[in-house]
Amino acid sequence: MWDYSQEVRDHFLNPKNVGEVDKPDGVGEVGNISCGDALKLTFKLDENRNITDIKFKTYGCGSAIASASMLTELVRGKSLEEAKAITNKHIAEALGGLPKEKMHCSVMGQEALEAAIKFYESGGKQPQTAKKEGTIVCTCFGVTDKEIEKAIRENKLTTVDEVTNYSKAGGGCGGCIPDIEELIAKVNGQIQENKSAPPKRMTMLQKIDKIRRVLDADVRPVLQKDGGDCEFVDIDGNTVFIELKGHCKGCTFSTMTLLTVVENALKEKVLPELVVKQA
Repeated sequence: MWDYSQEVRDHFLNPKNVGEVDKPDGVGEVGNISCGDALKLTFKLDENRNITDIKFKTYGCGSAIASASMLTELVRGKSLEEAKAITNKHIAEALGGLPKEKMHCSVMGQEALEAAIKFYESGGKQPQTAKKEGTIVCTCFGVTDKEIEKAIRENKLTTVDEVTNYSKAGGGCGGCIPDIEELIAKVNGQIQENKSAPPKRMTMLQKIDKIRRVLDADVRPVLQKDGGDCEFVDIDGNTVFIELKGHCKGCTFSTMTLLTVVENALKEKVLPELVVKQA
């Protein structure tokens, strides 16, 4: 028997935000009842692109219900850009952890959110059931090579069992296991190659210049869409001090904004060791 946290039990027995939003801006459907799990997510935005209402319907186990319920709680009230930064790891951590065999439930929540956001950004022209990219590898559960590669890369998976836990691929007849092993070797080989490349040393002036350019090109436009902004204040070693402005200043989710929007961008495009703090 799996050991569920109290948070999982609470969200299973008393799920939050069940149903469908009336006249939703975003709609996402993932999974398939014939494969055992399915989730439909709908949300409504205000004039500042903040998620004011979000609801779900799911067919699945207790972990699927709990994951979808927790996802809606994490997303409600956040801006669209903040919602984009939420991953299956955030869902699982907020639930106090999930059994490894049930991690695919948190992944399904992330995929439904991504599909709903894509639906909104396409002007509602995409089909509600998102079309999968890539080639089907696991015919039992309809999992593609792109989905498997993403699960491996984002969750640092190294075995077929781990891939099954996160995507269900390989959990049926087992005929796709050789293909999954090849994908594991391929993705982890690419990751290793990237790690082995010697990092380029930057002077402090180069680091500051690159931080300013990334903030101007990738971070500030995102914040400005929701009436916010930010300014580079100082740097101490690898600690970057940022001042939030506009609607971001004093916002309930300011800490989340610093981590998911500002810090993630600087880690990805300047230096992985950077840490962002409020000035």
